[in-house]
Amino acid sequence: MFEPVSNRASFPEIEKQVLEFWEKQKIFAKSLEIRKHSPEFVFYDGPPFATGLPHYGHLLAGTIKDIVPRYQTMRGNLVDRRFGWDCHGLPVEYEVEQALGISGKTDIEKMGVDVFNEKCRSIVLRYTQEWRRTVTRMGRWVDFDNDYKTMDPSYMESIWWVFKSLWEKNLIYKGNKILPYCPRCATPLSNFETNQGYEEVTDPAITVRFAVEGQKDTYILAWTTTPWTLPSNMALAVGAISPTPGSRTRTRRTTWPRTGCPATTRATRTMFR
Repeated sequence: MFEPVSNRASFPEIEKQVLEFWEKQKIFAKSLEIRKHSPEFVFYDGPPFATGLPHYGHLLAGTIKDIVPRYQTMRGNLVDRRFGWDCHGLPVEYEVEQALGISGKTDIEKMGVDVFNEKCRSIVLRYTQEWRRTVTRMGRWVDFDNDYKTMDPSYMESIWWVFKSLWEKNLIYKGNKILPYCPRCATPLSNFETNQGYEEVTDPAITVRFAVEGQKDTYILAWTTTPWTLPSNMALAVGAISPTPGSRTRTRRTTWPRTGCPATTRATRTMFR
């Protein structure tokens, strides 16, 4: 009645057998079919770039993204899960630039934006099969056959519809945000794009002390990351030195590192809240 259980079980092999059973019996499709009239639970999933292979970060996030829909499915809800592909952004453009031997906005405009866009479309789904194989091997239930791509007109139109709806409800506002910026690409960078080329460097920052004429033992401290420009400077540009709300004056004993001579420094520092 029962098959004998080996004391040398191969867990990876058992997992493959489970995956084959799911595929052969269409278990995922059946789980959706029997709940097609149930309350719908919508799960929004940020899609990955298809120009790169999946790594540990994708596997970890993908496991979490699988747990939530499975739980809601067990609660009796209909959870439609379609895999998506992020086709926008610098990773795709950069890869095409490398392949074509061009660099920057000027070269793209010379060859034609429409030609460049078509080149991007041609490589954007380069690794879809590798992604499908890896995600399936993880045991994640998601529909690859009816996937969506952010470059599809229907997808982009739906995003504009959402934005328009938010605008009509007066939920859109204009604000300011500090972002990394790429002068070569002439565009702000996301955290992901910044981290691709991020590296820590030693910056030659120094603080220089300038004596104030007519005020004994009073100095202005200037901090700069371009010390080589100091010889050409003709003046200091500062705000009001008199004590104001948000600024403070302090006197302290300091020692020059080169000479060891003590000096009294009175520094005014403005704090912006």
